Amino acid sequence: MSTRARLAVLASGGGRSLENLHALCARGELAAELALVISDRPAIGALERSARLGIESLVLSYADLGGAGFSARVFAELDARRVTLCVLAGFLRLLRVPPHWSGRVLNIHPALLPAFGGQGFYGERVHAAVLAAGVKETGCTVHFVDDQYDHGQPILQRRVPVLPGDDVHTLAARVFEEEKHALPEAIRRVLAKTAKPTSP
Repeated sequence: MSTRARLAVLASGGGRSLENLHALCARGELAAELALVISDRPAIGALERSARLGIESLVLSYADLGGAGFSARVFAELDARRVTLCVLAGFLRLLRVPPHWSGRVLNIHPALLPAFGGQGFYGERVHAAVLAAGVKETGCTVHFVDDQYDHGQPILQRRVPVLPGDDVHTLAARVFEEEKHALPEAIRRVLAKTAKPTSP
């Protein structure tokens, strides 16, 4: 019998957050297991990592399924595998969250929302906008997912300074170091309050 929560990760890129979560689970620092990785595109780093780590993965075509059909298929797959929480980590598609999944879908964003969020703000684009704005502080936000980009209720934020001489890459690296702590901590908080771990 397992008492660990079952997590699904949705990714559109390299999968660094996926690997970080897997390492925390393996060390017993996160009371969860990675049950499934879903991507909207083939041949990305997240799928290569999931194969190496022995995590089941699926590629679902957004173009073939359409927006509503894609979201419905995602949550059907999660329901079929008795997933406890769904985590968006570098996932670029807008999800339509069904009522029975409300409060169980999390996203991590590489800025202090509501600043530098919304459609089109992802990855290096976020850090470039931060630098262009000349702000002195940025960070990351973990929030619940609703039916708008980067809009749901925040769970936690972690902050970093923007340093003189920063470029997109140095700033991104500093923010990601905080993401590695923020995402698992947010998962722990949500599981402690609302999630009921499942048994096989």
